[in-house]
Amino acid sequence: MDDGSEGLSSLDCEVGFYNLLNLMLSKDVQKALNNFANSVKSAFESQVKGCDLCELSLGLFPNKDDRAVIHSAVRQTFPILVTFTKNTELLVKPNLDYQELSQLTSEEEAGKFFTFLDAKVQNSTFTFHPDVSKEHRTSVHHFISRKFGKLAETKSFSEKGIDGVQRVSITVRFREKKSSSGKRQRTEEQSEIFTAFTLEKENLETLEAISYLSSVLGVLPSDFSYAGIKDKKAITYQSMVVKKVTPDRMQKIESTLEKRGIKIHNVRPAKCHIHLGQLSGNHFKLILRNVKNHCGDTTNLPQGIEDAVHNVKVRGFLNYYGPQRFGKGLNMQSQEVGLALLKEEMALSVKLFFTPEDCDDPVNKAKRYFFESGDAKGALALMPDFKVRERMMLRALNRYGMSDEGYVRGWLSIPHSMRIFYIHAYCSKIWNEAASYRIATYGLRVVEGDLVFCSDNENQKSSVHIVTATEEADDIYLINQVVLPMPGHSVKYPSNQVGDWYKEALAKAGLQFCKFRVGSLQLNIPGCYRHILKYPRNLSYELLEEDDFQNQGTGKWTNAEVLQSANPLLKLSFELDSSCYATVCLREMMKYYF
Repeated sequence: MDDGSEGLSSLDCEVGFYNLLNLMLSKDVQKALNNFANSVKSAFESQVKGCDLCELSLGLFPNKDDRAVIHSAVRQTFPILVTFTKNTELLVKPNLDYQELSQLTSEEEAGKFFTFLDAKVQNSTFTFHPDVSKEHRTSVHHFISRKFGKLAETKSFSEKGIDGVQRVSITVRFREKKSSSGKRQRTEEQSEIFTAFTLEKENLETLEAISYLSSVLGVLPSDFSYAGIKDKKAITYQSMVVKKVTPDRMQKIESTLEKRGIKIHNVRPAKCHIHLGQLSGNHFKLILRNVKNHCGDTTNLPQGIEDAVHNVKVRGFLNYYGPQRFGKGLNMQSQEVGLALLKEEMALSVKLFFTPEDCDDPVNKAKRYFFESGDAKGALALMPDFKVRERMMLRALNRYGMSDEGYVRGWLSIPHSMRIFYIHAYCSKIWNEAASYRIATYGLRVVEGDLVFCSDNENQKSSVHIVTATEEADDIYLINQVVLPMPGHSVKYPSNQVGDWYKEALAKAGLQFCKFRVGSLQLNIPGCYRHILKYPRNLSYELLEEDDFQNQGTGKWTNAEVLQSANPLLKLSFELDSSCYATVCLREMMKYYF
């Protein structure tokens, strides 16, 4: 193609950054940039030492924020290039470090490494593919130390796979900043721009919203941080922080987002990222329509609702992971994908990922075509644009083929948060089943071998205490203090029948020797602890008539007025601790018989 887009495909460009360059650069400059990148790539492949190509000007950009965005977009889209500034002029030249590293590893890994290096995500790591040659690994260690020793450090990790083969991989991480580094440290801190905002979304998954935001802003999905994933089938609000985007730039895209069911509020500067589990809890406002008792009518409805609400206030609810944790598919369950990944059955994991539902919408037509034909390119042409992770996977499978390497590359093509979602789904399934077994076996009494936190600080994952026989006899602990582990490599299991159940369940799934690390996919699953029982806070309700709600009325109705309504509805408001599910709390209320 004469516009150079064919070359872009061969470089496996990040779609979001490419879209951003389309907005920031003229067509002529884009074409020149594409051609320059392809020329550099050809020179590198011909092993032209030092590459005698000079530099290319992208034009003058007086605005500092614009320059920063283009710097990042070019480096992320073309890791084969480096950018630099002369006054207000932006220029690019060959990345000779990329050329050197690609000769030690591969073009693909070199590109991913420089993308990681440029993103500078705090506490993130990059792992090269396993390498059996110690001499070769030493060369990679020396290269990174020599070129980027002040910024990053390397370490080798040895791991035996399920097949019994010992594999050694090199992991790179950023060095911690020291207070004695003076001016250099302050300069680095100033270059890290963080913007906080509140994300409002409707009928959209959190990860889909992030993928769209990253495309519009020209940053990586990993540049966004958040404290948890919200429901799709709801209007949700959640705090987020994005790196390398100024508040002004964030506010400029507001109108673009609304057509996708996204709004942003309270945009403001921030000092750092937020992390999963960092929030203290969630507030919920729910409307239940056409409310009836278990006999299907409205007899004793007001009193019955009052009793159901009181029951969950006083007794709490079993703290199951809700259905959102497992995805919505009937045929493809996220936990099955997660199990295949833990067992490193890559071909099966991809097959399960693309298992279609029994319907003929465009998404399932594309899945069915791939499921039956294995034609990634054809399926990619059929897959709708909004299915971000499916398209990423298909693009990688088309490039690397239907092989073990291709499957691994496919999973690595989607963001880390999306990859680990499936393993968390499986581990959550085990937790739910363990909780049911625990209650069925011991009821609501605390018994010897149960686990409780040593302190009120749930962030101290390792600080759990095993209840002794004496403590059981003296009723030292209450059931709401008991926790169960979500499987991982850094958790303790109960030393009673529940612990035996965990061992049997994992062995039955083929995970008796699982290390809960998938090195090839850069996945690490330490595990965590979760209370069996939880309680809603500030729970209130109103029983309303449909017409009154439509007219924005807020007053309570008397019992007689409610019973005269053909369509009474229940308005609920309550708060839950982080990682608790409103659907689970609601189910406990709704199953109360009256």
